[in-house]
Amino acid sequence: MKAVITTGYGSPEVFKLDQVAKPDPKANEVLVRIHASSVTKADSMMRTGKPYIGRLFLGLSKPKHPIWGSGFAGVIEAVGSAVKNFKKGDNVFGENINSFGTYAQFIAIAEDGVIAKLPKSLSFEEAAGICDGGITSLNFLQNIGNIHSGQKVLINGGSGSLGTAAIQIAKYYRAHVTAVCSTANMELVRSLGADEVIDYTKTDFTHNKNYYDLIYDTVGTRSFEECKPSLKENGCYASPVLGMPLIGQMMVTSLFGNKKAKFSATGSLPKKEIMRLLNILIDIIKAGHFIAPVDRTYKLEQVVEAHTYVDKGRKKGNVVLKPFALS
Repeated sequence: MKAVITTGYGSPEVFKLDQVAKPDPKANEVLVRIHASSVTKADSMMRTGKPYIGRLFLGLSKPKHPIWGSGFAGVIEAVGSAVKNFKKGDNVFGENINSFGTYAQFIAIAEDGVIAKLPKSLSFEEAAGICDGGITSLNFLQNIGNIHSGQKVLINGGSGSLGTAAIQIAKYYRAHVTAVCSTANMELVRSLGADEVIDYTKTDFTHNKNYYDLIYDTVGTRSFEECKPSLKENGCYASPVLGMPLIGQMMVTSLFGNKKAKFSATGSLPKKEIMRLLNILIDIIKAGHFIAPVDRTYKLEQVVEAHTYVDKGRKKGNVVLKPFALS
């Protein structure tokens, strides 16, 4: 099968297309023919090997899992002898968190992994990026932000995969949502339900004299110290982008003050918790309160172009690879 091999850490040029053996599913696994896989900001950050602390999990000198990618959607082509909940021909989607491998035409994944049947309302392209944006944002909003009706939430980076998911999830829980994005993406975030939209090229939200229960910085471009004056008493700043400043701010605010800085590594949560979040997300999708915008699609052999585009920080929703797209 075709797969994208990661030769080291660095620029998108570390990727190369190669022929590798098609996975043979174990007794407890299903073999998925991948119709779409996601290319996320997290993928591109991990590709660089920075921050270096991440290499403790990914591999010190080069990635220990040579095939990159975690989000996928496709059709089950074969099932192991012990599989009970899936059958050949099922449309599925999920996130292969532990061993990656979705920048490929096929993947074998355990039945009890992060995998679910595809809701009928979603295409493969839409579903491929849902777990990254949807589960991560649901974790931050629910588990960290204690999202509830009437809460004032600001989402910095409202037009990316995490931001577009967060807007819809926060509105589902009846929060008042302010989204921050560029001029070009304002209509998109409005269409997803944002009550207010701030164009960061014209207005600095930290100076607008508004106050929020939760500031969810999906892109990590504003620090806790910058956002602190815009938080209500007992307010929280949360970001999935971890660096030394945020680590220090978390340590300090855990001991002092009512305003907190927080981080969560969603992918390292117990599998049971990740599946709980995924099932909530599926309920929101089935209720018609969640869509997954797809910005661009690329062929598997265009992975360098896909990562180059994501690196620019201008994507609207999700970027998708199509492993079986015709050359």
